[in-house]
Amino acid sequence: MSEERPSDEGSTPDPTVDGAETSDASVDGAGVPAADPPGAAVDGAEAEAADQGGRGGTSSGATLMQGQPTPVKHKGFVRRHVVLISVALILVVLASTAGGYLWWLNHQIGTIPRFEAGVAEDPKKNGADNEKDQPLNILLLGADNGDGAEGPSVADDLVDGKWTPFAHRSDTIIIAHIPADRKSVQLVSIPRDTWVPIKGYPYSNGHGKINAAFAYGGPSTSLKTVEQLTGIPIDHVAIIDWVGFKDLTTALGGIRVYIPETFYDDSQKITWSKGWHEYEGQLALAYVRTRHGLANGDFDRIKRQQNFMRATMAKVLSGSTTRNPIQLNKVVGVITRYLMVDESWDTDEIRSLALSMRNIKTDDVDFITAPFGSYGRVDGQSIVRLAPVKSKALWAAIKDDDVAAYLRKYPGDQLDKPTAVN
Repeated sequence: MSEERPSDEGSTPDPTVDGAETSDASVDGAGVPAADPPGAAVDGAEAEAADQGGRGGTSSGATLMQGQPTPVKHKGFVRRHVVLISVALILVVLASTAGGYLWWLNHQIGTIPRFEAGVAEDPKKNGADNEKDQPLNILLLGADNGDGAEGPSVADDLVDGKWTPFAHRSDTIIIAHIPADRKSVQLVSIPRDTWVPIKGYPYSNGHGKINAAFAYGGPSTSLKTVEQLTGIPIDHVAIIDWVGFKDLTTALGGIRVYIPETFYDDSQKITWSKGWHEYEGQLALAYVRTRHGLANGDFDRIKRQQNFMRATMAKVLSGSTTRNPIQLNKVVGVITRYLMVDESWDTDEIRSLALSMRNIKTDDVDFITAPFGSYGRVDGQSIVRLAPVKSKALWAAIKDDDVAAYLRKYPGDQLDKPTAVN
């Protein structure tokens, strides 16, 4: 049987990857074997559906099929698929604001909860004055309660320093690389099904999908796992408990995206129509969660997420948000309500970083996905193996603060233009 392989524009699949089996969907979104305890999260992609608030056509270009039951909303889904515009938005908004708003935003940043993530601080980057001339690597995680059940938030779970295994999950994992010259940003997504060794993990001989690191051991285990996979020292960690995504898109007045080709998502029972559309709230959630109907499944879903982040940044940078006090208040309020950062990242460092990035534009942000190698199956789970040669080159480029060189060699690894992401 032939393997369905995500597109890898501008490059060829890594020849050093072992053969893999075809896999049409992850059977276990948290990377945990089916025999795991009841608390282990499983992939609800097929079962979950965003609540569109009705049936039939909408003015947003997303059509619910007539005669279909109204999709059921599961809270857990909200928080795990779109993320990390949060930190970028705070930096951009802070850098774009002056006077009284600067003081107010500085206060808002000071209220963000901190947590212990086990970050090994680099003495050369300790403090705002030292960080300003150094490249930074920030691990960005989107978190939720897995199956959508009621329970404590990630912030609640971290208060006493004890992590509850499998109570939360993180299906969005991004390394944000900020070069020393502060003239660009690279956001590198790591597919949630990437197969990796996880220290102390009690299943599959200490291996699991990379999102299982967070589910099992929390942010510190996720940090160690990403550092082990990439060899990249992580300077800071930020987590979004993403129940507020719907509120954020509404606070911004909707996000405008383009759909190149009409297609049908048979999981959410939605037809996505070709053309420009503005999505907020539940339709925005449906847009970023779509996998069915896309040629390359979860890899295309990552592209949708990245495309939505890009569009959100563009809206903020347009000035319509920063010049509108009411909208600015709503946006920053939503972001800070659901954001946490590691305890080593203090307010002065965040503010200094923001101001150093004040000239960043949307075109200066590169969206990249870790290079795909092959699909496979282990212990009944469908997994992803990264292409080792290309991945090694990408990680080295980040460590050398020269991602531009990698993108010159593999230009197709960047996210397509806004009108080409379906």
